[in-house]
Amino acid sequence: MRLLFKPWAVKYLLRLWPPYWGMGIRIEYVSEDFRQIVVAMKFAWWNRNYVGTQFGGSLFAMTDPFYMLMLHKALEPDYFVWDKGACIEFVKPGTSKVRARFEIDDAILEDIRRHTATGEKYFKDLSLDIVDASGEVVARVKRTLYLRKKPHLR
Repeated sequence: MRLLFKPWAVKYLLRLWPPYWGMGIRIEYVSEDFRQIVVAMKFAWWNRNYVGTQFGGSLFAMTDPFYMLMLHKALEPDYFVWDKGACIEFVKPGTSKVRARFEIDDAILEDIRRHTATGEKYFKDLSLDIVDASGEVVARVKRTLYLRKKPHLR
């Protein structure tokens, strides 16, 4: 199991995961500490919608499950970390390769630890932008994560 959580393994195994492979989603970068991940999706005929722009479902899919994986790695083995919900706002049509950059900093981890110190569950909202090749925002995504200390630590 530990081998599967090496940055190179996550990067390459998720590249082979059929939903990502089929949509043209690629993990471009995973930092050694799992605090940064960059995901990209090329613009191809198989991920276009009816009007010829990036398919919204593919844009949304490229943001799952990275925050959960990152927090799981940062907080292991003390916490349960699950995706609770998510929403997407489409800002402009995507007509080129798009990227999403996920980042977890010390302030986020401290906030989680503070809100879960007494053993209560905590729902943390994390947001990111999906940008096109020129750096313009194509979509904004908010993901809500469920976090709670494991029973033996409450």
